[in-house]
Amino acid sequence: LSWCGDILCQLDVDMDNIQSRKTAHYIVTSADTVGVDEQTIIDVLTKRTYSQRREIAFSYERKAKKDMITALKGALSGSLESVILGLMKSTTQYDASEIRGSIKGLGTDEETLIEILCSRSNTELLEIKQVYKELFKKELDKDVAGDTSGNFAKLLLALAKRAEPSAVVDSEKIDQDARALYQAGIGVKGTDVPTWISIMSERSVPHLQKVFQRYKSYSPYDMQESIIKEVKGDLQKSFLVIVQCIENKQLYFAKRLNEAMKGKGAKEKLLTRIIVSRCEVDLKKVCSEYKAHFGESLQKAIQEHTKGDYQKVILSLCGPEE
Repeated sequence: LSWCGDILCQLDVDMDNIQSRKTAHYIVTSADTVGVDEQTIIDVLTKRTYSQRREIAFSYERKAKKDMITALKGALSGSLESVILGLMKSTTQYDASEIRGSIKGLGTDEETLIEILCSRSNTELLEIKQVYKELFKKELDKDVAGDTSGNFAKLLLALAKRAEPSAVVDSEKIDQDARALYQAGIGVKGTDVPTWISIMSERSVPHLQKVFQRYKSYSPYDMQESIIKEVKGDLQKSFLVIVQCIENKQLYFAKRLNEAMKGKGAKEKLLTRIIVSRCEVDLKKVCSEYKAHFGESLQKAIQEHTKGDYQKVILSLCGPEE
């Protein structure tokens, strides 16, 4: 690997100046040597925020007279490249790009679609839709509709199109919704899926948390158990993600990370997507939930199931054990 004859040997950043939006100072040393200093790239880019990484990229371009992202693509490969290039996008840009990748070309990566669309807040989904259109000149709703079908498609589109629900928690409405969920599922033969979609896509998180608690006074099963009994396939997976994220979003991602590291090796695509997408959102809390739920740290699990520079970059994003 090479930087086309140049190696990024050192990038020293004046953090105070970046944080105060003043001029950033960098040292970019080039050498006519074959090879790449992956450790420096990892150290520099994983210990900065997205806005700081963008400043580094602008400075690199001024110093080296070349685009840093293009240079990174030429220098890196495999899972390390995927992580580093992911970090050069904002969280919203990364989510939009992952959605686009899941529906572009033949076949659909339903797992990625479900994870992102069913776990993001209304505000995040609105931003994703805007960025998706800016990046790909396409409407997210139309692309999702074109690659999915049936009630699964209706649920995803309801999530993508929903307006910001009222933050007011109405105790009377809580009981009405809990009863409606029961009567649309366990309490009747068959399942009234449109009612489930309506309630789960149009209510606020605090409201639904109380609805799911009240639901247990009507049903012999909790909401997740009811979903498993009533619906199947991608629709089941989608409803489960919604409920799990409403109940404890960080625990949901901790469980997903555990799934990514079962058996030998790791599902690096899944591991990368969660670590990169949550690193500036709630990754510290995800790490705490992981340790509380599984009895070992996320960092230890990563050490056991990954190796090389990929392990280094993932561990650096997670930070030290607490």
